[in-house]
Amino acid sequence: MTNHSSRIARYHLPGLFEFYELYKIFLPLWKEHRDWFYDWCDIGSIYGAPADCMWGGGRAGFGEADAAELLALIQEYGISARLTFSNSLLKEEHLADKKCNDLCRMFCNKQNGVIVHSDLLAEYLKANYPELYLVSSTTKVLTDFADFEAELNRVDYKFVVPDFRLNKEFDRLRTLTQEQKDKTEFLCNECCDFGCKNRKKCYENVSRKNLGEEAPDHKCASPDAKDGYRFSLAMKNRAFIGIQDILETYLPMGFTNFKIEGRSLGSAVVLEFLLYYMTKPEHHLEVREAVYLDSMLDLF
Repeated sequence: MTNHSSRIARYHLPGLFEFYELYKIFLPLWKEHRDWFYDWCDIGSIYGAPADCMWGGGRAGFGEADAAELLALIQEYGISARLTFSNSLLKEEHLADKKCNDLCRMFCNKQNGVIVHSDLLAEYLKANYPELYLVSSTTKVLTDFADFEAELNRVDYKFVVPDFRLNKEFDRLRTLTQEQKDKTEFLCNECCDFGCKNRKKCYENVSRKNLGEEAPDHKCASPDAKDGYRFSLAMKNRAFIGIQDILETYLPMGFTNFKIEGRSLGSAVVLEFLLYYMTKPEHHLEVREAVYLDSMLDLF
């Protein structure tokens, strides 16, 4: 595969707390067998949150790893850790939550960041944990390009993740400055229906659950929802960003940050993302063998 740009694609990977056992196997492979992986990509960060975090958003009920252990692992490899605190319904009284504050103190250095939705939380983090960089969450559902551009211009955010439906707005994306492009982080593998009108409600439902409020399960109206997430279906989404897109379109245009979703999926599915986006095809088997044959990892 030919690299059409000298730029490096930086992937932001799912499952900081959710897939610790997978990354404990994968990261040594990434370091020790660098020739197995594409030389045009790198790991920008790994993101996630414990299952019972009040400030959590995006996904609820996932993430059991010990914070100290995973932080030690990710620091060993010099990778940024991002806390996914994208709850959209936070109020002043929620800011004192001990667990979330303890995590911020533990992760507080310039290498690590927090993914946020709430302006209230963003201001709180700036005041109390100024070393943590901030990422504007895709849960804001920024589908209007002008709103997305305004978000890019906010100095509080190091990165902004637009709604996936802006991924192919190339005429507008080309007009961004290089500084704005450097802050843009595209969501690559979303399986949600392109025409979905209830995405924000879905995220709000997760936010209510993380706050401990009674909330009925959100029922997705997509015709493919009954099958759950399928990478094969995500690849057919109009907004899907594959490796050819990254190499031939996004990197030459000046975009270098790409987010892979999957915190609520199984380790086996996330492994497929790591293989597709980062691993040379001729080395897929070696990576699979190293992961599948590790008796400590329960792939599901």
